[in-house]
Amino acid sequence: MKNLFIVALLFLIITGCNQSDKKESTTQGTKTPVSSDSIRDGIFIHITESYKDPHRILMPLKMAEMMSKDKDVLIYMDIHAVEVLVKTAKDIELADFESAHTYIKRLIQNKVTIMACPTCLKIAEFKPEDLMDGVQVAQKDKFFSFTKGRIITLDY
Repeated sequence: MKNLFIVALLFLIITGCNQSDKKESTTQGTKTPVSSDSIRDGIFIHITESYKDPHRILMPLKMAEMMSKDKDVLIYMDIHAVEVLVKTAKDIELADFESAHTYIKRLIQNKVTIMACPTCLKIAEFKPEDLMDGVQVAQKDKFFSFTKGRIITLDY
């Protein structure tokens, strides 16, 4: 009988904890209920490679396009990857993938944020105005504000 009581009590506790489908969001110190259905998780994709390893640039761009259909996506490109983001960049192609320029253009059209590291641009002897239309210079605050859900990172 005692075991039955414990099982019943645990059941009530578990079901009571799962009663709410809402999460609380804190905005300027006040708690506001936010429906979990309205929150999309974000995918932060970090790309460092370029022409030496086409697979390591095309795979994350392809992933970004697939994920952007139902997730918030931010692409951050640094080290050698910034070379691919300038207007004068030659395109990258590899079997079973679209070209880099094709992915970048479609991602920008689909409102995916693509950012280039400003220091890496400078080291590669490029300026912000050399970036393709729609590509932004990275801003650290944007890394945390592009989504309201969890941030999952893919690193290439």
